[in-house]
Amino acid sequence: MRYSRMRLSHKIVLVGLFTGLFFGATVLRVPSLISEPAASPLDKAMEDLSRVEYPSLKNIRWHAHFIRPNESLESLFGSDWVWVARFNRIDRRHVYPGMTIKVPEDVAEIRNYTPLPRFYEPARRQEKYILVDIGEQWLAAYEYGKLVFSVPAATGKKGTETPVGMFRIDARHLTHTSSLYKTANDEEQYPMDNALRFHIGSDNVSYWLHARDLPGRPASHGCIGLYDEEMQNRVFGNPSRPQLTDSQKLYEWAAGETDYGEDYGELDELEDGPVVQVRGELPRYLSQALARN
Repeated sequence: MRYSRMRLSHKIVLVGLFTGLFFGATVLRVPSLISEPAASPLDKAMEDLSRVEYPSLKNIRWHAHFIRPNESLESLFGSDWVWVARFNRIDRRHVYPGMTIKVPEDVAEIRNYTPLPRFYEPARRQEKYILVDIGEQWLAAYEYGKLVFSVPAATGKKGTETPVGMFRIDARHLTHTSSLYKTANDEEQYPMDNALRFHIGSDNVSYWLHARDLPGRPASHGCIGLYDEEMQNRVFGNPSRPQLTDSQKLYEWAAGETDYGEDYGELDELEDGPVVQVRGELPRYLSQALARN
């Protein structure tokens, strides 16, 4: 009888030991629910757009928001997602779990937000004038100095900065593609729909305003990119319902058929195109997120 009781006690000890090991391993594998979120270790970029400092935001109250699984701009902000996207200079394809965006305390405060002046004196005598501010990652179009539309832009990143100075649109190409770069899947040349050439460098490299992805920061090889979700849908299949088409709007305004005749999608050289002024320096990146409250 003693032998049986000892075997039973051993069994109880062993069951307790394995139970403890099991629950201990589970606790080690599953992060605490009260842990602060952070960028996903699988995201090599670890994007934190709250660190990108734009001068025009100093008087706007906002906080940093970490994007969690199953969250999107639409699910978070409903029909106001457009304003939050523009506020962050980002498109829907680049908002994903593991990154951080800026969220205004009052969305109404950023409706029709623009960091560039509504009247620009240097453009007063110009029928059409394009101002690109690198520090703000923004483009504004003027007619005789008066702002007619204002949109986010993605300029050249560090090392491949967009040239600054005074230029002029001298060519249009509705179906332009990059001769140097391909899409991420390496299947085709990167599309540059609605392309407007504004400069040819001494190295014979051309610089264009055109449709591209907007990741919320300087990202190009020197060109200036604008929203075009129709291009993104055609090439990447996302977003399913395109809405933002800024590059098309600029193309039609700056080099449309009304002023320059029929457009067959081929490269057309233009005379007396709109002036393009590119100014400023790349935005400053903070060492850590600093919400403006």
